[in-house]
Amino acid sequence: MDANRPGVDDLDKLGPMEEWPIGRLFAAASRLAGTVMWRQHRTSPAGFFVLRALVTEDGLRPGELARRLLISPATVTTVVDTLERNGHVERRRDERDRRALRVHINPSGLAVVSETGDAMGDDIWSLYDVVDEEDEPVVRRFLLRLIERFEEYPDRPGDPPADPHKETARDRATRD
Repeated sequence: MDANRPGVDDLDKLGPMEEWPIGRLFAAASRLAGTVMWRQHRTSPAGFFVLRALVTEDGLRPGELARRLLISPATVTTVVDTLERNGHVERRRDERDRRALRVHINPSGLAVVSETGDAMGDDIWSLYDVVDEEDEPVVRRFLLRLIERFEEYPDRPGDPPADPHKETARDRATRD
């Protein structure tokens, strides 16, 4: 770690939150959103969105869930593990391709979506409805640039930047 970049290891070195770098503030806000949703609805936003995707189309492969939700396959694995442990989904072998697994929603997962769907949606929108109208273009530019930077970031140090022809989050979002 770089000792000259405070806040990487020890947030106390950053001083008051009002002085934190924008990236650190964004990361903290994003992390806290999941915590708030869990406290209010006993499911994470990622878990809820996986369940919602399965309500729409049951039996998706984990990779397809990741692509549709714009999250990593590793995150899907972790979220599905939790949902499976809580009895909301189950993994089953694909009948046509025994190597593949598909994720299926259970009745308790359907109940979670039914019971929390509208309330969670309202809460998510209200949590993120904090940007003043005149500030929205600046915040939007920041977030779009951040997404682009993440997509261009090499997989490992020393690797070339990502393939410019590779499908991006914007491509996936506008296609679906």
